[in-house]
Amino acid sequence: MYVRLLKILIYRFSHEKISLISATLLVASLSQAFDFGSALGAASQALQENSTQKTKTTPTKTTTTSSLSNTTVSNGLKEALSNGVSFAVKELSKDGGYLNNSAVKIPLPDNLAKAESLIRKAGGAKMADDLILSMNNAAAKAAPKTAIIFADAIKKMSLKDAKKILSGGNEAATDYFKSTSNDSLKKAIKPIVQESMKDNNVASYYDTVNEFYKNNVKGMVESTGVMSMAKSFGADEYIPSASDTNLDDYVTQKALDGLFTMIASKETQIRKNPVAQTSSLLKQVFGN
Repeated sequence: MYVRLLKILIYRFSHEKISLISATLLVASLSQAFDFGSALGAASQALQENSTQKTKTTPTKTTTTSSLSNTTVSNGLKEALSNGVSFAVKELSKDGGYLNNSAVKIPLPDNLAKAESLIRKAGGAKMADDLILSMNNAAAKAAPKTAIIFADAIKKMSLKDAKKILSGGNEAATDYFKSTSNDSLKKAIKPIVQESMKDNNVASYYDTVNEFYKNNVKGMVESTGVMSMAKSFGADEYIPSASDTNLDDYVTQKALDGLFTMIASKETQIRKNPVAQTSSLLKQVFGN
């Protein structure tokens, strides 16, 4: 009977966290009631049984990211990026892919944006909208042609880069893409964007807004005594001509920024949402 009581005591001490003082007093009382050696043997047996039970019931995680092979880590990252690129290209190449997405929509260039409110108030709203539409359509048309360039950049990712990316934040892969490939991507994509801009008459719309500003807004600003206010946001300065290559650079970079934004969105989904881990490889690398 006493042995049974002692086992109960040890179980409660281990599972219910009764106080050490209470346990000690009870052990002292029991030791007076029967042979202490028997009590010690019973205690040892009870502790052994309790330890064995805990070992059996405590789950252990057998698979960790650190145990994955180098090939698995590298291939998992490359698949995630490939999925991100496919998603970005598919979404942005749709009709209105850039224009109807507030996260990637291309606004007027800075020099025009500074005078946009004046242009619109003077009756040039449609001209401004046409230019915005043409730039966004040009970016959307160029998007599918960037896939092969991104694919080549993914193939060149090193194992060291892959491991660093895997342990990084939710957009670590996309950030790596930006830091290592932005300039080469921009150089490769720019001719595509320029061709698309020609097809969408971006230069013509730019010229139209430029002429409207010169003929209807600039003179008004200068003659109404608000020049000092206009200078504060640059509306007094003549808008550059459509032949200025900065317009090409602007649309090219904005088109790339939109692609990166969408790739980052997909990467975050893959890292955080099991539903987006659509292959066994992605589950293995990114699953918790």
